Amino acid sequence: MENGLLREAAGAHIEAMKKLQSDAALGMAAEKLASKTAHAFKNGGKLLVFGNGGSAADAQHMAAEFVGRYLKERRALPAIALTANTSALTAIGNDYGFERVFARQVSALAGKNDVVVGISTSGNSPNVILALEAAKANGAFTAALVGGKACRMDSAADLVLKAPSESTPRIQEMHILIIHTVCGMVETELFG
Repeated sequence: MENGLLREAAGAHIEAMKKLQSDAALGMAAEKLASKTAHAFKNGGKLLVFGNGGSAADAQHMAAEFVGRYLKERRALPAIALTANTSALTAIGNDYGFERVFARQVSALAGKNDVVVGISTSGNSPNVILALEAAKANGAFTAALVGGKACRMDSAADLVLKAPSESTPRIQEMHILIIHTVCGMVETELFG
């Protein structure tokens, strides 16, 4: 069986990861997100995270790493994926429109001690942008995980982590590495 497509995808993945590895600004941004998240957890705050499609799955994955555990056996940490409550998503979508499905939840749940993370490979998802704006209005710290292109989320969040690629699959692969790295840094900061 021909495995050329797998080899090609792996090669593209390796090239994207090399760019990520040498991106000092991205490394500093990941450290800042981890520090802000650890500070929130120390001070009674929580993490709210959301996105669409594959980014919704990444949001749920990130929340699960904190509520469950990443690498260390430790207390549960308060993280909520706003993509997981189907009743809220469908009611808000029906009553206010799909663009408000995350903003309405953020308006209800985010406060000044919280960190709010929006994930979008394009960086232009209207529902993610509106939620980041709602989080800022509530005084929360906001971060965005996006791809390498200039995008609307560049100015919508307090901190932007740009995966250095324009290919959706490569961006998603780098997002999960960034998420895992942030989870590890938070655990180390809080639990040694």
